[in-house]
Amino acid sequence: MCGLIRQSQLEHLEKDRQGLNKIWASAKAVQPKEDAKLQELKKLIKTKVEKPLNDDNKKIIVFTAFSDTATYLYDNLKAWAQTELNLNIAMVAGSVTYTTLGKNEYTNILTNFSPIAKQRAKLTSMPQKEEIDLLIATDCISEGQNLQDCDYLINYDIHWNPVRIIQRFGRIDRLGSKNKAIQLVNFWATKDLDAYINLKERVESRMALVDITATGEDNLLNVEQIEDLIEDDLKFRNKQLKKLKEEVLDLEDMNESISLTDFTLDDFRIELLNFLEDNRKKLKDAPFGLYAVVPSPSGDFAHLSDTSRLSSFEKEIVQSGVLYCLRQKGDTEGNEEVNPLQPYFLVYIRNDGSVRFNYTNAKQILEIYRLLCSGVRKPYEVLCDLFNAETKQGEDMTQYSDLLKKAFAEISRVFKKRVNNQLTSNRGALLMPKSKQVDDMSDFELVTWLIIK
Repeated sequence: MCGLIRQSQLEHLEKDRQGLNKIWASAKAVQPKEDAKLQELKKLIKTKVEKPLNDDNKKIIVFTAFSDTATYLYDNLKAWAQTELNLNIAMVAGSVTYTTLGKNEYTNILTNFSPIAKQRAKLTSMPQKEEIDLLIATDCISEGQNLQDCDYLINYDIHWNPVRIIQRFGRIDRLGSKNKAIQLVNFWATKDLDAYINLKERVESRMALVDITATGEDNLLNVEQIEDLIEDDLKFRNKQLKKLKEEVLDLEDMNESISLTDFTLDDFRIELLNFLEDNRKKLKDAPFGLYAVVPSPSGDFAHLSDTSRLSSFEKEIVQSGVLYCLRQKGDTEGNEEVNPLQPYFLVYIRNDGSVRFNYTNAKQILEIYRLLCSGVRKPYEVLCDLFNAETKQGEDMTQYSDLLKKAFAEISRVFKKRVNNQLTSNRGALLMPKSKQVDDMSDFELVTWLIIK
């Protein structure tokens, strides 16, 4: 019997081998001139260079999931980009890098591609006149890089995780961009996207089901219930993927657990460490609840600060309101899947009561802090006097208490939503104890807050 099973398996494997060889031979027969996708990419690049979105900005990022594809694109675009478009081109794919300008090294390439955001002018050893305008990259740069000099991003192969697509776009969709408009272009895998997604759904759900039922542990749910949960999650994600073809999605709705690396906070950590070294005693002695007042770049007191470095888009976002930093009391260990910054929560609420950025958007909130406060050594006396008058020297804080309550309500809503999503999307998720959940404002203490007037 065993011999028959092995023979049958060998026959199936041989059939698979022959099928894969046919696919390989078909793919290998396609030369660059016959590669319709490559030719379409060249058309997009040429059109963008000849008709820039912003002034004379020719910069383009082309994302691909695979280093082999990145190398293929670099090899077939290098001469064309240099001779026909007069562009310097580079590629970064992990440890593999290529460039036509400057030192062939990861950091140098990104600095030459985005010299303003990377402050190249301060690095006298680097070239100052020429720049890299076409960058081919894998997801090694989808997190933690400020590349907002660029205004045009192409996903040469679409990533099936919508969060990853948004993270890629986040390289250029950042506060501090001087571009009036930015654009995202996606190459979709097939015209019949539904058929592809259905096949992918079936494969992933079966793999997940095997993963769960093969652990040898008793499951609280039966096989049918587990399969339903898996398929529901995949359908939700794929629905978001299809929706992404028509609109930009909110990161909060992505049904994904977000790690600290997704927020790309490395640059903030470095600044914080430097500040801690110089102000450790002051911070240690400072009580909770300290606040400051700064002018809104779109408000009546914008003239009090230098807003020339801000784009109209940034000015529109940063309106009058409050940035709150809260700390959850008690034991919060294990909450990282729902709040990567635990036990701290950041939230930006406008004066009209609308929450512009919740705690899931920590990166954006910290960038607003930086824009409004970096380099400011003295208080804005006019705003302080106005705040004191409005609050009767701090005796009437009704307005800010109400905003804090609304901010907490929104934090609580998103927190519970993400807890529920964890249970249905994460095969290793556990029910969060009630003591660790966000239920009441008494569970929090106010660390600090920033009033934007």
